[in-house]
Amino acid sequence: MTMTHDPRLARAQYNQDAILSASPNRLLTMLFDRLLLDLQRAEAAQSEQDWNRASPYLTHAQDIVAELAGTLDVERWDGGQNLLAIYLFSSTKLVSANVEHSIERTREVIQIMEPLRQTWHEAAAIVAEQSTALHAARSTGEFGFA
Repeated sequence: MTMTHDPRLARAQYNQDAILSASPNRLLTMLFDRLLLDLQRAEAAQSEQDWNRASPYLTHAQDIVAELAGTLDVERWDGGQNLLAIYLFSSTKLVSANVEHSIERTREVIQIMEPLRQTWHEAAAIVAEQSTALHAARSTGEFGFA
């Protein structure tokens, strides 16, 4: 990590280091957290009819949804195709929200994505808990080796 005296640069470097060192589960939850943050900021700007401020948030949200869709391995589990359909539907709604200046479309996507965000956080916590338990069992010799 490079040392800097500019707080903005230091924060950017910290964020970059956090992303580069994050597990896949953590990266997914970080993407969903940022997606919802962008959507909430866009909604706030739209409620003030500040379309110029809302647009970059909606565009960034579209980028995140595209990344989620593009990295989804639909063959890995039965629900993969359905999740991809949700991502594609949300992407279409985000484009519409931006082009049509529609706060309703933004709110639709929030209603879809917030439960997904919560679910991914719960799943990541379960995986982390299981990983910790497995590591503890291995280190104590519970599996017959130390």
